[in-house]
Amino acid sequence: MSALAQVLFDIGHEVQGSDIENEVFTEGPLRKKGIKILPFSEENIVEGMTYIAGNAFKDDHPEIKKAYDMGYEVIRYHVFLADFMSNYISVGVTGSHGKTSTTGLLSHVMNGDVDTTYLIGDGTGFGMPESKYFTFESCEYKRHFLSYYPDYAIITNIDFDHPDYFNDISDVVDAFKEMASQVKKCIIAYGNDPHINEIKNHTQNLITYGIESDDDISAYNIRVTENGTAFDVKIKGDYFDTFEIPMYGDHLVLNSLAVIGICYLEKLDIELIKASFLNYKGVKRRFTETKLHNMVIVDDYAHHPREIEATLETARKKYPNREIISVFQPHTFSRTEKFLKEFADVLSQSDKAYIVDIFGSARESSGSLSSMDLVNLIPEAELLTEADLERLDKHADGVIIFMGAGDIQKYEKRFTELLS
Repeated sequence: MSALAQVLFDIGHEVQGSDIENEVFTEGPLRKKGIKILPFSEENIVEGMTYIAGNAFKDDHPEIKKAYDMGYEVIRYHVFLADFMSNYISVGVTGSHGKTSTTGLLSHVMNGDVDTTYLIGDGTGFGMPESKYFTFESCEYKRHFLSYYPDYAIITNIDFDHPDYFNDISDVVDAFKEMASQVKKCIIAYGNDPHINEIKNHTQNLITYGIESDDDISAYNIRVTENGTAFDVKIKGDYFDTFEIPMYGDHLVLNSLAVIGICYLEKLDIELIKASFLNYKGVKRRFTETKLHNMVIVDDYAHHPREIEATLETARKKYPNREIISVFQPHTFSRTEKFLKEFADVLSQSDKAYIVDIFGSARESSGSLSSMDLVNLIPEAELLTEADLERLDKHADGVIIFMGAGDIQKYEKRFTELLS
């Protein structure tokens, strides 16, 4: 919603919105642009505005109910976005993991050659009145992506997540099958995903990407450089070009291949694309680093076992000689219960793991387990609270990674203040 507000503001609309009174990281860009943010109140609902409602809020929300009572149209976010993108050549980025990172990279790289309006899940949006391209993050939760009919789609992976909605992996795959059938031009998908063959059977236009593989787009000769990672690329079996990215980890090479695929299909200037890769700074809350004293403090949105694994891989490759410490906040009771063993297994790859209390979310405020259930499964793990963050001081030369999709940032902020 924050990103969409920014896009609409940039292309000339008057925009205001309302939210909870506690500040969250997506508010910063809105305030910088002078977009008015009001606390929730029925008094915000007045004549003359178009009302777009986020999917987190039900029809009985006081503002939404007031709008309906007054006879004003209320448009759900995904419905509005579907209509908005019909004016552009659109690229939807979907997948169980990596959507935000890939959308951010795609948007930045394409803008190296062509004006591209974009909407990213980290709360970043930018509208260009004359652009003909639109890139956006397309979420599978509650099948919201079925509202969209993009020209292109990137599928980063298909995995079981959101157990509060999806029944099992088959239910997730069914949703992706239906989504794939709605893509107009071409799908670019990770070829080594175990479920991608099922998607191939539901579309005529799908190309795959991978590492050291026979995929349509393949990276090989991957090497870590002083500034990141370099790799050669083949397309349809033939050498295409060599790329360098200021990032570390196979998952980020894969994201780059998906981006290269879109640029190749749209015949963008590859020299400009290569230059754009080099000056990419990343998206919010995806391995965002702060260096204080001799510590590296990382803020990361990882909240699923596979995402944590990717984050730890990045840390190991970028800082191979340092201690890696995870400070993890489980997100939702249902996800924690469903993936308890998987969380324990992947967090055990850290040199030390600290677990904070579960963040319940608006959908579920309580559950049948606690963070101690996870602590007990991880060797030498400890429960951590805001009151005892000083315990992290002993990791003087470490890389301390604060991970989670809830309010883990308050722990990171407090620890950073203590160090300062």
